[in-house]
Amino acid sequence: MIKLLVADHHPIIRKGLELLFLTSPVIKVEGGVDDGESIFDFLKSNTVDILISEIDLPKLNGITALRRLKKEYPNLKVLMFSTHPEEVYAMSSIKAGASGYISKTANILTLREAILKIDQGGIYLSNDLTHRLAFGERVHRTGSFYKKLSTREVEVLKLLSIGKKNKEIAKELDINEKTVSTYKARLMKKLQASNLVELLNQAKLLES
Repeated sequence: MIKLLVADHHPIIRKGLELLFLTSPVIKVEGGVDDGESIFDFLKSNTVDILISEIDLPKLNGITALRRLKKEYPNLKVLMFSTHPEEVYAMSSIKAGASGYISKTANILTLREAILKIDQGGIYLSNDLTHRLAFGERVHRTGSFYKKLSTREVEVLKLLSIGKKNKEIAKELDINEKTVSTYKARLMKKLQASNLVELLNQAKLLES
């Protein structure tokens, strides 16, 4: 039996996945949490095989949680399950330690396929993205942007885009404020933004 933990701030998503696999002979949802810190609280007293996690989690975002999970629970496999563009966030998630990335628009069979593949030690990305990576193709209009950004830069940009201040970002990512300022400067240069407003507008483009 593959044991799952679901991390998502939407109760319907957590309950929906639990009901989805209720009668499955191979997959079972052991529990659900609504923020990033609660993932670690759950894992202190429960064992699961795969974490299915949203990126936008309160208290600790999904990518930051990934970095910590890789250190504290290296055997736990993580499947990112998000509405954000795969072209922008999939590879950053994989680099941070995820075993796969799947869109919330995927069908049930695709989700099941992703879980089974990850459980067997594989990496799951959509066939479309896998094809484009293999052949060096780019169809997303912001593709030239995301290819420029490191995983940490994507992480900082994401936090800036939801209104986090430098001090808050530094605390969440466990880095100092000066480092946050350095990342912000790099982002502005790479995304050709002359001020924070332009930078946040670029972040919105990445989400479109």
